Amino acid sequence: MKVLFLEPPKDYWFLMGEYLPPPLSILILAAYLEAQENSVEIDVLDCQAQRMGWKDLERYIECSSPDIIAPSGVATCNTYAVLRSLEIAKKVNPDVTTIVGGQHFTATAQESLEIYPEIDIIIRGEGEKTLTEVVRAEEEKKPLSSVRGISFRHEGKTVHNPPMPLLENLDELPFPGYHFVEGNMKKYHFTMMAGAKIRYALIEGSRGCLHRCTFCSQWSHWGGTWRSKTARRVADEMEYCFREYGSRFLWLADDNLGLGRRTNEICNEIVKRGIADEIMWFAQVRSDDITNNKEVLPAMRKSGCLWVLTGLESHNPRTLEIYNKKIKPSDAKEAMNLLKENDIFSQATLIIGERKDTHESIEELRKFANEVDPDIAIFMILTPFPGTDLYESANRNGWIEDTNWAHYDMVHAIMPTESLSRRELQEELYQCYRSFYGSLNRRLGGIFSTNRLRRRTYGYLASQGLLKALRDLF
Repeated sequence: MKVLFLEPPKDYWFLMGEYLPPPLSILILAAYLEAQENSVEIDVLDCQAQRMGWKDLERYIECSSPDIIAPSGVATCNTYAVLRSLEIAKKVNPDVTTIVGGQHFTATAQESLEIYPEIDIIIRGEGEKTLTEVVRAEEEKKPLSSVRGISFRHEGKTVHNPPMPLLENLDELPFPGYHFVEGNMKKYHFTMMAGAKIRYALIEGSRGCLHRCTFCSQWSHWGGTWRSKTARRVADEMEYCFREYGSRFLWLADDNLGLGRRTNEICNEIVKRGIADEIMWFAQVRSDDITNNKEVLPAMRKSGCLWVLTGLESHNPRTLEIYNKKIKPSDAKEAMNLLKENDIFSQATLIIGERKDTHESIEELRKFANEVDPDIAIFMILTPFPGTDLYESANRNGWIEDTNWAHYDMVHAIMPTESLSRRELQEELYQCYRSFYGSLNRRLGGIFSTNRLRRRTYGYLASQGLLKALRDLF
């Protein structure tokens, strides 16, 4: 039995510039399957790292002849890339078993199996145990009815088996299978954040989130739970990526790190290993966690956390309440100040496109962004991702005007507001970036900053033509 895990050819989110991350989700699955099934031959193909197009992929599948193909399918905007890879696999070998998973296909399992004949099996939710059982069933020619956590077709009907229980101890997972892509490790990088020559790895410290923001699919995908690896395990994985593969920029991929005792323990573990001065790590943290746990920030900075992203989202308390963010606008300015005081680069996300948004309310958001003054700001358009409360409301009320999954990237307007058309929202997004990055003082202050991260980031942004790229969306 041969299983091919695949990162298909695809476009990256241009707002973050040129970058190439390792395909963490399939590396985790490949490592788990390898640990459970010694008899299975495992191959991981990263088309991005190996600069392979669709014709190259077709030739690769022809030569490798996998029995099962499982492409990475994390983001909704990559849906069609996943489907195209499956179409190619079926063209080469109609009998190959095709498996997809991830948040998008979990949330759209019924319709995806109805619409896309190239999909054989959808793994819903957490994939390790389910994928292993699917492989065993295929290898032993057993019926799929015995495999929990999957959706598939049987006798012309779509079948949804009961869910697979979640893993109880994430520390027991093997390290991601970076050895499957060892030849690519020197290629993984994030130019804007760490530079083109600094090797880049992703670290999974936890799964899920206890918060239930209406636009985020994490809560529903992980069953409303939050499970974490221990501080020691997180630091072990960081040290492994650094010492074995030379990865010095480590992105902690948790949807929300949270602060407090566990984060402090992670920082202490990193320092204890003697790698704090050798690495730079990044995390996503809520603004209220920053303000409520300010005493942890010095330890984060000491351990190499040089960059933090926080979702400020809106200046309007009513909008934050609609999003179920459970933060206050006042948290934003304090959080940005605390990060700067601790010499941690601050990145903020802000969202336009809530149903009540107007030209005036978005102008107020622009003023708010300039007042709270993060080091960089990422403006996005509210996007109804499948699996979210927002999607259910938008679908039920007929707000969705664009059903092209490729546009579900938080840059294309998918639905209008009560007073703004989608085209007007696109123009407002452009104006948000123009307002924040068009400031000569901000640009010069960034390019000539004494902070090397700020200096490099603004130099890089200046070279990318961000405003032109946004204008080209019209």
